Amino acid sequence: MEATQRPHVEYGDPDVALPNEILRSVVGSGVHGIAIAGTDDHDEMGVYIEPPDRVVGLLPRQPHYIWRTQPEGVRSGHGDTDLVLYSLRKYLRLALKGNPTVLLPLYAPESDLVVRTPLGEELRELAGAFLSRQAVERFLGYMHAQHERMLGGGRRNRVPNRPELVERYGWDVKYGSHALRLAYQGREIALDGRLSLPLRPAERERVLAVKRGEVGRDEVSAEITDVEAEVRAALDSARSPVPHEADRERISAWAVDAQRRHWGWIG
Repeated sequence: MEATQRPHVEYGDPDVALPNEILRSVVGSGVHGIAIAGTDDHDEMGVYIEPPDRVVGLLPRQPHYIWRTQPEGVRSGHGDTDLVLYSLRKYLRLALKGNPTVLLPLYAPESDLVVRTPLGEELRELAGAFLSRQAVERFLGYMHAQHERMLGGGRRNRVPNRPELVERYGWDVKYGSHALRLAYQGREIALDGRLSLPLRPAERERVLAVKRGEVGRDEVSAEITDVEAEVRAALDSARSPVPHEADRERISAWAVDAQRRHWGWIG
């Protein structure tokens, strides 16, 4: 976000969020390696530590800050930027549940990091502590929503979000690419206990082919179903290396210490 831009702030106080950032990365298609030039907007997500007067004082808490080049209700397009910064507490609560988007700054390659302080680097070093079967289920849940919309269903899909894609390809290929990407990532966590960003090369090329409209909807749908079945088999047979839940105690202990150090408290 350029300092000279006049932000459309939907929520939050930039004077609380921006000076206290510890980590921010590119998210969205760019960090997955599936952006297509001239078609995608630019998304960033980060984490900040609220000052003590917002946490232990009586001033209102600031759990997140949002900046968009488009006002609320207006769809972002090529060249637009969407930024969301979460307070550390809110970020950790979402990450502990395995939210697929919230986990991205922990795994983003260095080339996609926008802000990284020593505390932000410590948070990234905890990345593996957030992966769990609960995270796999969350990836699959997001996958189901995208899969349903790609097939033309879902409560929020009565009118296509991207009618230009439906007109061109006969279906919303972007929903298909998101659903398949989430299926692949859920499988990687379940089978290997890791999350690769960008996507692994073969999976990246397959998702890009879907996004370019080179793969039929029925074929994509069948592959999503097959990948989910593979994940379910691994979870049911206890072959998955990830624990049932994230390491809450380890993450919580770090968060307490990190906030104290950020504030300059001793003891």
